[in-house]
Amino acid sequence: MKGRIGVLIESHYDETEFQVFNTYFPSKGFEVEYISNLWGNGQLIFTGNDMTSQVAVQVDVSARKPTDYDGIILIGGYAMDRLRYEANPVQGQSNQAPAVQFLREAVKAMDEGKLFVGTICHSLWLFCADPALLRGRKVTCSHNILYDVQNAGATVVFDGNQTSELIQEGQLITGKHPEVVNEFVEKFISSILTREGRVITP
Repeated sequence: MKGRIGVLIESHYDETEFQVFNTYFPSKGFEVEYISNLWGNGQLIFTGNDMTSQVAVQVDVSARKPTDYDGIILIGGYAMDRLRYEANPVQGQSNQAPAVQFLREAVKAMDEGKLFVGTICHSLWLFCADPALLRGRKVTCSHNILYDVQNAGATVVFDGNQTSELIQEGQLITGKHPEVVNEFVEKFISSILTREGRVITP
């Protein structure tokens, strides 16, 4: 294998993206590992938005470092809204959900040029849990969460009266919705390989 992609996931994930990740990344020589907050369990089974697929996740987000991977992707759907949940929030304290803490480490590594991070559709919701992660960045997203993302301080890039389909700023790659997932995964892998001085195979 050329490398490994970590995908943050929870229930109500986008199943179109899920299927593409499972086929495209291995076809390019990259292992896909799904990670989540397992709430102290050895395994949890998550179900997609359409209730047509499930994934058994055995890797807790607290057991991995973002730099264990070549890239981290936040899957779309409503999964990232679930992952930013805190059982006991503390007034005046930033979000301490395990996935948000993992994302902070991932963004730091991304800004240091060590890691690519990708979001698609609704998944910038996890960034919105800590606006410091999003402030000043140029991104795209689903129209549904446009104002959440803008209120978190990002600049959402438009193409006419639509948000742009795909935006790359540094090592952050953002996609608008599942209809651009093929272009999204191609950009994600080609960016990793270009950084490493390799070329993508047909």
